[in-house]
Amino acid sequence: MAKASRSLYVCQACGATAARWAGKCSACNEWNTLVEETDAGPPPGSGITRQSKGRVVKLESLQGSVAEAPRFSTGIDELDRVMGGGIVPGSAILIGGEPGIGKSTLLLQVAAHLAQRGKRSVYFSGEEAVAQVRLRAARLGLAEAPVGLASETNLSNILTTLSDDRPPDLVIIDSVQTLWADTLDAAPGTVSQVRAAAQALIRYAKMAGAALLLVGHVTKDGQIAGPKVIEHMVDTVLYFEGDRGLSYRILRAVKNRFGPSDEIGVFEMVAGGLREVANPSELFLGDRTSQSPGAAVFAGIEGTRPLLVEIQALVAPSGLGTPRRAVVGWDSNRLNMLLAVLDARCGVSFSGHDVYLNVAGGLKITEPAADLAAAAALLSSISGITLPREAVYFGEVSLSGAVRGAAMTTSRLKEAAKLGFMQAVLPEAGEADTNGLKLTLSRIAHLKSLAAAAAACD
Repeated sequence: MAKASRSLYVCQACGATAARWAGKCSACNEWNTLVEETDAGPPPGSGITRQSKGRVVKLESLQGSVAEAPRFSTGIDELDRVMGGGIVPGSAILIGGEPGIGKSTLLLQVAAHLAQRGKRSVYFSGEEAVAQVRLRAARLGLAEAPVGLASETNLSNILTTLSDDRPPDLVIIDSVQTLWADTLDAAPGTVSQVRAAAQALIRYAKMAGAALLLVGHVTKDGQIAGPKVIEHMVDTVLYFEGDRGLSYRILRAVKNRFGPSDEIGVFEMVAGGLREVANPSELFLGDRTSQSPGAAVFAGIEGTRPLLVEIQALVAPSGLGTPRRAVVGWDSNRLNMLLAVLDARCGVSFSGHDVYLNVAGGLKITEPAADLAAAAALLSSISGITLPREAVYFGEVSLSGAVRGAAMTTSRLKEAAKLGFMQAVLPEAGEADTNGLKLTLSRIAHLKSLAAAAAACD
């Protein structure tokens, strides 16, 4: 007699299970996230049985030669850069982003480029009909590419279709939240269904040597929806960022088992699809013809790529009891810390002013070396003195006001010199190879030096 299935309550935020319903998840403390699901058995293609007998696993040593993972190019240089040089056969890649950001467009371009070079690409769309995907392909000029296309959400049908012919080189699932396994009594998009679908597809990709690209929905916080275990199961996690009101898009790697996990790729959305941006520094420099105070150019690093971006500050007298602090593209806590350091260590008070800080182009900066550029923009705005247009700034500011060194100084300076900048304000500590660079270096050890220079010009 078959064992009766039992009901569990699964948290849709963290994946924790409970025997009974509660308004609050005891694992992640989120409210109204427990959904009843039936545990009817393992998903198809998982290779898990209820009464499987274990076997002895051979233990290996750490010594031995390991060949570098083979890769094949996607035909899109920016995407290859983010993934460490190309796609590794048998790897699982999860890409997330807001609706309409361009995920499906990018993956359709990848599938078409590979198919045109003789590789087998299969595209399963769970959100759009075949006719809709064909319309997009025609608009992008890719209708002639021999891509295998199907509109399917049943996990068993997808696995059977993939096993019916020779293993494909690339499998695209758009998206994993639409798939459902008929052995699970749960709605598509729930934790159990998403986890089961990802597990079965990743198992197939590893066994067949096919690269797997999964599209994931994002929550209102910008995180990929579903349990975090999905991100642990895949080899690479990519986020597609950007404002739909702007033409640029940023592809950022946050996890990569076969390459660096902090690279970015920059694209521009045009009528013919996503176009690669060869020099993203020019995209984020903003309007460099203006002579208004409060703008400083930050020489940053994203992964291994140097990137110049303009940081804009506006300091205005406030009529409020608590002045406003608004930040776009930077950490608001970092701004509050920097304002406190300028007040306590440099004698420049912002207590009676509203402060607005913006990163040009909407790029999100997380590097601490942006402190010095942000401080220069703030001092320029409050003093009304325009900073030199040909100068770049970088360096981390500590709570004592000391300016600390930054990594990859030489790469930052080379990028600045290539774009025509003549001066660099950087920390006193740190070596830099400036041979052949027409740059004047201004090294400072404390933030007081920058504040004193702004006061002297006032």
